Amino acid sequence: MFERTDYETILCDQPRPGVGRIVLNRLAQMNAYTFGMTQELLAAIGAYRDDDALKCLLITGAGERAFCTGGDLSGAEPEHRQQVHTQPMGHGREMREGMQAVVLALRKLDKPSVAMVRGYAVAGGLALALACDMRLAGASAKLGDTSNKVGLLPDEGGAWLFPRAMGLDRALKMTMLSEIYPAAEAERLGLVTEVVADADLEARTLTVCEALAAKAPLTVRLTKMMLGRAADLSLEDSLASAQMAVMIANPSEDVKEGVRAFFEKRPPVFKGR
Repeated sequence: MFERTDYETILCDQPRPGVGRIVLNRLAQMNAYTFGMTQELLAAIGAYRDDDALKCLLITGAGERAFCTGGDLSGAEPEHRQQVHTQPMGHGREMREGMQAVVLALRKLDKPSVAMVRGYAVAGGLALALACDMRLAGASAKLGDTSNKVGLLPDEGGAWLFPRAMGLDRALKMTMLSEIYPAAEAERLGLVTEVVADADLEARTLTVCEALAAKAPLTVRLTKMMLGRAADLSLEDSLASAQMAVMIANPSEDVKEGVRAFFEKRPPVFKGR
């Protein structure tokens, strides 16, 4: 069940038909994540994945100050930290079962995900945003990596995600110099998909999510798979992958409906079949 009331650090709702929304809800901590939050995120992402009625996932942070500022360094969850950090390999286990698992779960989704960024998205918060398929940011948002500033590493997935978004040299510069960029610069560098005026950000993001949710689900999933895999394939292998996808999509009822709607000059009604 996607919408639950027993989460302590996140909120889940459905603001538009077919759209599931997860809100990181640690407002006083600028939505910095704890291990507990990562476990709730994993549960919510899994529920979205398994709910065929949900066709687009929106992730955002509560309030205007931050999307997510990375891991909470204030000493939250002292019992958990004491238990994990006194065990051999405890730090690695915490990362593997925590935010790394969240980033991996988002990257493995076969349905689209969109991050709506208000305020700061830094360190692990930036990795979380980059794990989504698209990032819409308010004009006053700020994005970057501050891990090295306190002697930490881009260990939540940033070492893989940052270079793929902005190139290796720019990723090294951002991380090693602990740089934070305004939204317009982050868009130029490839960290943001679209910058929107702060007052219009939520409406624009929901419009994008609703449009994604209205597409033929099978086609959207196959398109995401094809584009996601293409970077690691030769052209020949990518074309072979496209051939397999075509054999799945083209005979579907949704493609037949889409063609009918095109000639009848009406919006298609896709049913995921």
